Amino acid sequence: MPNTRRDFLKAAAFGGFALSSAVASAQETVDIPGFDDTHTEIDPDQPWKPISERKIKMGLVGYGVCRFATQFGLQNHPNVEIVAVSDLFPDRCAALATAAKCPKTYPSLEEMVKNKDIEAIFVATDAPSHAQHCLEALRHGKHVATACPAVFGIPQLEVAEELLETVNKTGLVYTMFETSAYRDNCHASRKIYRAGGFGEIVYTEGEYYHYFGKQLDSYKSWRIGLPPQYYPTHSTAYYCHVADGSFTEVSCMGHKAANLPNFQQENNAYGNEFGSEVALFRTSKGGTSRMMVAWDVQGYHAETGRNFGEKGSFIDKFDGSAEAKEIVATLKLKKPQLPPGVEAGGHGGSHGYLGNDFVEAILLNRRPPVDIVAALNMSVCGIVAHQSALKDGELMKIPQFVRKS
Repeated sequence: MPNTRRDFLKAAAFGGFALSSAVASAQETVDIPGFDDTHTEIDPDQPWKPISERKIKMGLVGYGVCRFATQFGLQNHPNVEIVAVSDLFPDRCAALATAAKCPKTYPSLEEMVKNKDIEAIFVATDAPSHAQHCLEALRHGKHVATACPAVFGIPQLEVAEELLETVNKTGLVYTMFETSAYRDNCHASRKIYRAGGFGEIVYTEGEYYHYFGKQLDSYKSWRIGLPPQYYPTHSTAYYCHVADGSFTEVSCMGHKAANLPNFQQENNAYGNEFGSEVALFRTSKGGTSRMMVAWDVQGYHAETGRNFGEKGSFIDKFDGSAEAKEIVATLKLKKPQLPPGVEAGGHGGSHGYLGNDFVEAILLNRRPPVDIVAALNMSVCGIVAHQSALKDGELMKIPQFVRKS
């Protein structure tokens, strides 16, 4: 079969990277763009309705710079009981236990998964560890949610295939908490596409601007000098989530961040010098997409996108043919209400919705919107895009991930 993950690995002449810098302990609280972006449109005519009285016994792992484990409202959800928490650093683990109101702690995820009472785990650890930690949880019979991205870097392309196979074999719920999925414009665009308002999408733009003049530190310094397209999902969701599609080919150009020390090849574990990468993708449904990730653009933070279709387009709002407008007029484009006590949260009011998706997928035994296939298609394309940038924009094939029929 052409264009498989293993075909790509054989063709790529790039070795793995070693994260060699010292492990950081507890970090000071820092302001992170996106976390304070809580504006969202919620429809008062779509109330939350309980679907079960059951409480899922859940564990939370990871309380580093972003304090991500408690950002998605799981500890406040009426159908969740947090029964254990974990972080490698004792001070962070204690802080997580306090925030989650859970006295039971573990020194590592590897110890936590041995607890047979835990049904589900949210993996909020360092990005290079997401895939392996999710595999560990799945192999121990736990449903799993993960922070983005799903996989990280060339060495994890085979891990991506293993992750897909494991989810399919176990039948457990896997979801990635990609925040763009519940930004108002992306959420509305998905509904419009599924109703036929766009027709087929001709062109998509997705953009993630996050200036790293002073780089956020992280476990083993994984963020220092990070290749931009290794963290693509805030952009790529604007096509993959909206159209439930993937990218098949990419040509990517990088911009060298000569004025930022962390993006000098000798100063980061990746040998990376690109502060921005702009990727032009061919989509699985015959269109094109431009997806940008930028760490070196000052004065602007954004996670946003736009879709242009045969029947209509969504830029700041929807516009299109008379037929398309009639379709869109029937839709409820605002987000429904959340369970009592669960806040919409940051990144455009997305956090609470992603947490609620995870809970409802478990209770109803259904596929979450950002499932394993969507997560891999949003993530792997960026790994290949960075390799294209290293080859001065060479057109490269992207491994494909599909759902079981």
